[in-house]
Amino acid sequence: MSPIRLVEPTGRYLSLAEREEIACGVAAGLSPAVIAARLGRHRSTVGREIARNSVIRWPASYRAVPAQANAEKRAARPKTGKLANCARLAERVQTDLAQQWSPEQIQRRLLTDFPDDLEMRVSYETIYQALYVQGRGGLRRELATCLRTGRTLRKPRRHVGIRRQSRIVDMVMLSERPAEVEDRAVPGHWEGDLITGAANKTAIGTLVERSTRFTMLLHLPVDHGAVAVREAIAAAILTLPAALRRTLTWDQGTELAAHAQLRIDTDLDIYFCDPHSPWQRGSNENTNGLLRQYFPKGTDLSVHSAADLAAVAARLNGRPRKTLNWATPAEALNALLSQAA
Repeated sequence: MSPIRLVEPTGRYLSLAEREEIACGVAAGLSPAVIAARLGRHRSTVGREIARNSVIRWPASYRAVPAQANAEKRAARPKTGKLANCARLAERVQTDLAQQWSPEQIQRRLLTDFPDDLEMRVSYETIYQALYVQGRGGLRRELATCLRTGRTLRKPRRHVGIRRQSRIVDMVMLSERPAEVEDRAVPGHWEGDLITGAANKTAIGTLVERSTRFTMLLHLPVDHGAVAVREAIAAAILTLPAALRRTLTWDQGTELAAHAQLRIDTDLDIYFCDPHSPWQRGSNENTNGLLRQYFPKGTDLSVHSAADLAAVAARLNGRPRKTLNWATPAEALNALLSQAA
């Protein structure tokens, strides 16, 4: 049977009432484990509390009120960082930072170089805070530029499992796409994306049909915003018969923010991939890689005319594909059109 709790835990930190119970237990000669069980605390919490606030080792002279006062004093904010209090340690850390060592490398090396000197101990998080957090001090702020990232401000990590809110409203996710799309047996399901040029200022739209790998390129000479992309997709897709206009899968780029109007214009059902999941548009990603032979990264894509894009698309569509049993995408599409006729 578990012991009866005389005092309920109050949260992360011990309360005065809990400390009074610890004092009574110490006076009665109880072990930290027994006292902890009565409080519903971990035995190491009670053990550290007694060791921290006792004059002598166990059996200790522990008193609740002085222990509470010590805890409140330790909890007072703001605190001066360790590097601000130890000039020798701060000088060593600054020297290592200037050599472009990472905070973790510095922490580990201090353990090697000063194995018996407890003053020369610092965690890498303390080093980061001394560089980035106002009031923590101890290091010159300009040393932050010696870090690998070179940032003068710390970039917070996004919590695992928390997805940023997309700027595209009313998205229908890939998980809701019909199962028939997966096996590629039914034509008319497309994947789309943009390939961008220097500084992402210019772009070309790409559309790939999943079953035939037939490619259409979208001319976007002025801009690649939502309106321009919607109009370009509609103009290309509407050249096809209705049987080849079933779905379109895109990533979560804001260039497709006008997807609702695009669906009305083309009768395409539009689905969006999960963030950072390019494999969910595998045919399109593969095609974009092939297109870089003609449109290298870092170049101005606006210099290519609509006729240039048509010529490149014709080359890709006339290339035999192993996945099509060495037929070309153009031949595969023509076979489908002949069947539909």
